[in-house]
Amino acid sequence: MTTGERWRPRSGANVTNAGVDFAVWAPNARCVEVELIDRDGQSTYVSLRVHSDGRFTNIIAGAGPGTRYRYRLDGDAAYPDPYSRYQPEGVHGPSQVIDPEAFVWTDDDWPGVSADNQVIYELHVGAMTPEGTFAALIDQLPELKRLGVTMIELMPVAECPGRWNWGYDGVDLFAPSHNYGEPDDLRALVDAAHALGLGVMLDVVYNHLGPDGNYLAAFAKQYFTDRHKTPWGDGLNWDGPDSAWVRAFAVDNACYWIDEFHIDGLRLDATDHLLDDSPMHICAELTAAARQVAGERHIVVIAEDARNDVSRIRPRAAGGEGLDGVWADDFHHEIRVLLTNVHRAYYADYAGTTSDIATTINDGFFYQGQTSPSTGKPRGTKVTDEPARSFVFCIQNHDQIGNRPMGGRLSHTINADRYTTASALLLFAPETPLLFMGQEFAASTPFYFFTDHNPALGKLVTRGRRDEFHAFPDFHDAELARSIPDPQKPSTFFASKLRLDERVTHAPVYLLYEDLLALRTGDPVLRVNDRTHAHATGLTARIVMVHRWWGAEHRVLLANFGQRLTLDVAAHDELAQLPGLGWRLMVTTSDSRYGGSGELPLILHATSGRQLALPPRCATIWSFTG
Repeated sequence: MTTGERWRPRSGANVTNAGVDFAVWAPNARCVEVELIDRDGQSTYVSLRVHSDGRFTNIIAGAGPGTRYRYRLDGDAAYPDPYSRYQPEGVHGPSQVIDPEAFVWTDDDWPGVSADNQVIYELHVGAMTPEGTFAALIDQLPELKRLGVTMIELMPVAECPGRWNWGYDGVDLFAPSHNYGEPDDLRALVDAAHALGLGVMLDVVYNHLGPDGNYLAAFAKQYFTDRHKTPWGDGLNWDGPDSAWVRAFAVDNACYWIDEFHIDGLRLDATDHLLDDSPMHICAELTAAARQVAGERHIVVIAEDARNDVSRIRPRAAGGEGLDGVWADDFHHEIRVLLTNVHRAYYADYAGTTSDIATTINDGFFYQGQTSPSTGKPRGTKVTDEPARSFVFCIQNHDQIGNRPMGGRLSHTINADRYTTASALLLFAPETPLLFMGQEFAASTPFYFFTDHNPALGKLVTRGRRDEFHAFPDFHDAELARSIPDPQKPSTFFASKLRLDERVTHAPVYLLYEDLLALRTGDPVLRVNDRTHAHATGLTARIVMVHRWWGAEHRVLLANFGQRLTLDVAAHDELAQLPGLGWRLMVTTSDSRYGGSGELPLILHATSGRQLALPPRCATIWSFTG
């Protein structure tokens, strides 16, 4: 791309002054035609010219925005465009030509987003609102901004089969789902978010495509390779023969969202299953390309990677891949074990002690090369100077809720006071916090795994879902196994929709999140994401202490997950070393305004020395100057 030239994807249907420039990579075909479909459903076929690299191209003057089309291969079957910008009739229907320059943006002054000081709010477009559309989501943005969110993260929106889906079965990766609206509706959502000062991140999936409507192999068998195996089958061919246009497919897709939709960040799904032995990993290549396309606008790229691999977030100059952050699941897992005493599957790797939680807060990862008890293999790499902002912490996300048999949220599993204590710990830690929609008001609704596949595939999904949990002792009974919600039933999807009126009926928890987020973004100490100015300690078997400071200002959180107790300050070096005067209580989750017991923590001056009386199951935040 030369200076001043507008970026556009290297394939697909691109609108030009001369008509529509069609291009598709189909090296296994002898001839390719564009099937142009008029309003009456009548088809006209126009041949494309073949090139030596297996691409077929032609500019067709009679086509324009709104034209519906397919590619016919060797005079036989016709398929949607792999680069389709819109699938108005779903994954099996024709593609539609979209002019990305027709939308009038109002965000010319938007600088983009930094990885610093973010509060990410993960949501599912279809389940966030009653309408389940991009347009309806716009109405929720002011309230999310008021809450203290800085960036929304949309679960995948690429076209999927059926009326609803989590989004990880996407097959038309360039086409926003027609179930959520038209492409310009997504642009309007991003434009409205920017007007409010909110960033928009998009969850994208490059490790596999869904099983229904995936026509890539019809165009080129080289898209996939049996040299790399993933949980979904053959991996994509990032590093073998004829891989250049496979890589271009992912790189163009990343750039497409950044350029044509002004998206501020990408969350790369399960990058540990992007199997690539190339000198430059596909994650690094698409990140660099997306930054180039963004120009002066700042974007962020975050990976989900189960390996605790810091090379993802190290600068390329230091031998890394140059991403901004990584989901750091150790924090979630340690908290979950502490709160629920679960030890199945990967939770067997975690003790859930306050000291292990403290280590995770101090380092970002708990596993940094230790042997995993569940696999018997080393896991993780050593954390060095990677900043706190690079580690994304949560106490729940779509996976950790929806991949439970009954779609239960953390707030459904534990008492409210322990839930608010865990919430305070999350929002006090220096790492980047991620909230899952409804977490902020302890939503009563579950978030189930839901799909709308064709009947044959749907039966397999339903059976697989129940088989997945057969190993759980609770579901050995056939009747209990049948109680697991069927992903294919419409009721499973509709039950997962948020009840936004719970912002009022669950107002105490909602107020706590508002106050904690205001403190995090407004306090001169807590608004600085710096692990070098923070230290966590497992103070007792039930108390996690986090000390943060900046200059002479100090903030201390004491998260008590146990019973009421009195701490002798002198008996704990971490407390004894803090300045003794001027302690001021900033927040306690036991406050009745937050639904707590109303019992307040006290500083006692006994003859034996200063003591702290802490209510049971609460988090307290203190301020003092030293």
